[in-house]
Amino acid sequence: MEAVLEGFGIAALATLALVGLAVGLLMGKLTGRSPRLYGAIGAVAAVATPFMLALLGITVLAAGGLLLVAAVGLVGAVVTLGVVRALSRRG
Repeated sequence: MEAVLEGFGIAALATLALVGLAVGLLMGKLTGRSPRLYGAIGAVAAVATPFMLALLGITVLAAGGLLLVAAVGLVGAVVTLGVVRALSRRG
């Protein structure tokens, strides 16, 4: 896990947060929900996704470069926001 943290660095964490924030803001505007709330959820999800994958043993992300890490964060944010949207519809 430490190797993954060292491999990411501050630039990757900032990139993940910005990607998640952008996805969240966009989805918040498209769905008519709170863009700030969706932006915050997206940022947290994008940052958390690579770490969850590392806990599952998928550590190739650190060697894949910043673009791969950002793509994984993007997918994680979209999936998480989709789940949040689906759960908020039911409630």
